[in-house]
Amino acid sequence: MGSFKLPVSLNSRHGCKFVLPFPTSRFFSPFTTGCDNSSDPNTGTRDHRGFIIQTLALVGPSRLSYRNSHAKRSQHFTARASAQPLTEELVEDKRSDLSTSGDSIRRRFLEFYAARGHKVLPSASLVPEDPTVLLTIAGMLQFKPIFLGKVPREVPRAATSQRCIRTNDVENVGRTSRHQTFFEMLGNFSFGDYFKQDAIRWAWELATVEFGLPADRLWISVYEDDDETFSIWHDELGVPAHRIKRLGEEDNFWTSGVTGPCGPCSEIYYDFHPEKGYSDVDLGDDARFIEFYNLVFMQYNRHEDGSLEPLKQKNIDTGLGLERMARILQQVPNNYETDLIFPIIEKASNLAKVSYQLADESTKTNLKIIGDHMRAIVYLISDGVFPSNIGRGYVVRRLIRRAVRTGRLLGIKGDGVGNSEGAFLPILAEEVIKLSTNIDPDVKTRGSRILDELKREELRFVLTLERGEKLLEQMLIDALSNAQKNGTVPCLSGKDAFLLYDTYGFPVEITKEVADERGVGIDMDSFDIEMENQRRQSQAAHNTVKLSVENGAELTENIPDTEFLGYSTLSTKAVVEGLLVNGKPVRQVSEGNEVEVLLDRTPFYAESGGQIGDHGFLYVTESGNHKEAVVEVKDVQNPWVHHTATHLLQAALKKVIGQETSQAGSLVAFDRLRFDFNFNRSLRENELVEIERLINQWIGDATLLETKVMPLTDAKKAGAIAMFGEKYGEQVRVVEVPGVSMELCGGTHVSNTSEIRGFKIISEQGIASGIRRIEAVAGEAFIEYVITRDNYLKQLCSTLKVNAEDVTTRVNNLLKDVREARSEVSAARAKAAIYKASTIISKAFTVGSSSKIRVVVESMDDIDGDALKSAAEYLIDTLQDPAAVVLGSCPDDKRVCLIAAFTPGVVNLGIQAGKFIGPIAKLCGGKGGGRPNLAQAGGSEPEKLVVALEKARDELTSLVSEKAA
Repeated sequence: MGSFKLPVSLNSRHGCKFVLPFPTSRFFSPFTTGCDNSSDPNTGTRDHRGFIIQTLALVGPSRLSYRNSHAKRSQHFTARASAQPLTEELVEDKRSDLSTSGDSIRRRFLEFYAARGHKVLPSASLVPEDPTVLLTIAGMLQFKPIFLGKVPREVPRAATSQRCIRTNDVENVGRTSRHQTFFEMLGNFSFGDYFKQDAIRWAWELATVEFGLPADRLWISVYEDDDETFSIWHDELGVPAHRIKRLGEEDNFWTSGVTGPCGPCSEIYYDFHPEKGYSDVDLGDDARFIEFYNLVFMQYNRHEDGSLEPLKQKNIDTGLGLERMARILQQVPNNYETDLIFPIIEKASNLAKVSYQLADESTKTNLKIIGDHMRAIVYLISDGVFPSNIGRGYVVRRLIRRAVRTGRLLGIKGDGVGNSEGAFLPILAEEVIKLSTNIDPDVKTRGSRILDELKREELRFVLTLERGEKLLEQMLIDALSNAQKNGTVPCLSGKDAFLLYDTYGFPVEITKEVADERGVGIDMDSFDIEMENQRRQSQAAHNTVKLSVENGAELTENIPDTEFLGYSTLSTKAVVEGLLVNGKPVRQVSEGNEVEVLLDRTPFYAESGGQIGDHGFLYVTESGNHKEAVVEVKDVQNPWVHHTATHLLQAALKKVIGQETSQAGSLVAFDRLRFDFNFNRSLRENELVEIERLINQWIGDATLLETKVMPLTDAKKAGAIAMFGEKYGEQVRVVEVPGVSMELCGGTHVSNTSEIRGFKIISEQGIASGIRRIEAVAGEAFIEYVITRDNYLKQLCSTLKVNAEDVTTRVNNLLKDVREARSEVSAARAKAAIYKASTIISKAFTVGSSSKIRVVVESMDDIDGDALKSAAEYLIDTLQDPAAVVLGSCPDDKRVCLIAAFTPGVVNLGIQAGKFIGPIAKLCGGKGGGRPNLAQAGGSEPEKLVVALEKARDELTSLVSEKAA
């Protein structure tokens, strides 16, 4: 290995090379496989959709023999065929054909590649481990660390059906035949194993043999300079040259960013209209073609200067769109009408009391939007993404709101089945859950939580939507008023229309419809500009998977996996296998530099599963065990009690508030634990007490923990709880507190619950919609917490001169005294303000010739806001209707208080206190508003109050004079 000088600072997170295990295969339910018969398009009959449908020129019974390519055996059946063209109803029946169902296509794809040596792996969560992306947007995302060489491959080949979310083109959903927010990407991957020839050959075999697509319906795209790929398609597989298109870098060269892995790609397209011929063909013509299979040949590393260096390990990354293949095989005009989505659309049609088949295009578009969005919403919530105003939570909230407002556009009221105050999204979600069995079985187990969250969010949004309706009404009134005043055509600004759309969830179609009824137009050009700005920001933020190759990849690939010994020992001898500085391999390091150390074995636990990494010492020795260098890491404590305590906490939560609650995140530190869980309300005091009682009882039971390694399937059958979003190998470690808790866990724990000593909840709070957080202490931290709190209580008892048991009563009495004193002070201030107001009533002046309106605009010096309100109310009552009062004061040198009070006679003239006081407050560095008859405002620049009141006097005089005339 050579010699290494190592005066370094070591963090155990960087102290060893860890292996990210692949999760075990998910098993799919078998389906009966039917005929994979492919017909010659030239002998078929075209129905009104433009699809070729084979008709048999036979009369009477006939014996048909065919070979099922999937089952690899001959089958026979008897069929009665007719020369009559097939009807649309028979075409629709393709959705119920088991051989072409979405579930069957998924299963056949995975079995096809399993038979060719691929390990079938389950879909990763929609919440990725990769911090560079918000959601899982591609099938390759879970393999990114392997492609980068950061973790070694566990298998040379893999196949998956990955759930994906993309919202960058959400406005196209329902309007095109193929855009979706939620979709499944079927993929086969090679990690330095097979390359172009096998990837292309198998893709062709899958399409033409397994799925029976006519070869003359398939077109191929290749990168313009990729002669090797062109040759494989043309020379080896016999695809005619005129059906292979060379495209440029923008279309057929995959990159992960400015630098990093990249390579040419090749795509397979299906031709819906071969009768259009071969001249002037545009593969981007969605009306004729659909790209259903993309093969990426990851063979280069792009440097900062743009140069391409061949990768030593060439990889294959492919993606076949499940919904696209289902559309082709089921012979429907778009992805939405496949059996993967259409049952949701049918349910929505029933709630809207419309027929999809007879509906106009606008109605169909809205039904497609709901069908698509409901899938995305259900799977996001199932994967732990709850509605909020930031990050992933905003994505699901926006989709929910689009679905709700689209449902209202369709005429769905309430729950759609009679309850006008109910919610309809849960009814649609039930249909999505029914369809989830072979996509993600966990969705059904989380079903009630999903439905509850949807109901809450929908009903909450309906209130927002109603507020938007009121705002729109006011906007229309203002637009009509301004047009009448200026002699122009009434028009709603694009910015206002976008505010309704983005903040209140108002579709611009509804805004336009309501505005048209009132004779008001909309500036759609400026609305489109606002939309484009938002879309550009969204695309920039969410549509890229970033990869970068570090020079250390080759080093880590050639070093064996690090053996972890921390379950049984806290110290060991190890060999330094390599050093990395800034990702680059080095032979030695100098004092003061940060370095990653690759060891053959280690007792240090790396950060995982919520538990932070261990601290400790690294001794570098020469012969004779002479210590060449000693590296010290400070604050070494024992975090294990907190990790075991989180297991007990989860068990107690399930026992007290219900088995459906589950972990949504955690932190296990030396001095505390933090546990996030799914629940829709704050915990009651008696629930918190019961949770603490249970945990401390289990601690007092002094139960020995049991750990064992077993197959993942056996662990789940035994009832072990899996951490949400965590990846597991085929063999897993199970940590059990007998009779209390059993979890899959790779972390370190106490050997007996009594070692935890005690447990105390510090806080319980909501951190997002549907997500609660408990912070607690255990072990030494628990003892320190109790001692500290006891000292606080002793000090409090001494100050109040009462015993501990009397503290609450004493504090309540003191608070009562304070409230009474404050009330008396407030009453005294109000009396003083009223007295002062009586002295300025003589300063009222009259405005208007026909309607004599009495106006007061004055400063009240240093009285506070409540007293200022009392003064204004006194003046209004004394002056009588019609009257207008504006008062200001400076309670201190940093605050301004303003109030406007108008009688009904002034409000009826169209002068509103809430709208009037806002601009005046801005002059004092503040803002405010309120009701038409009474409004308050504040400011932060007292020196400008005099100017603001002068402005108020001039504006009010002018406005009242104009309106009164």
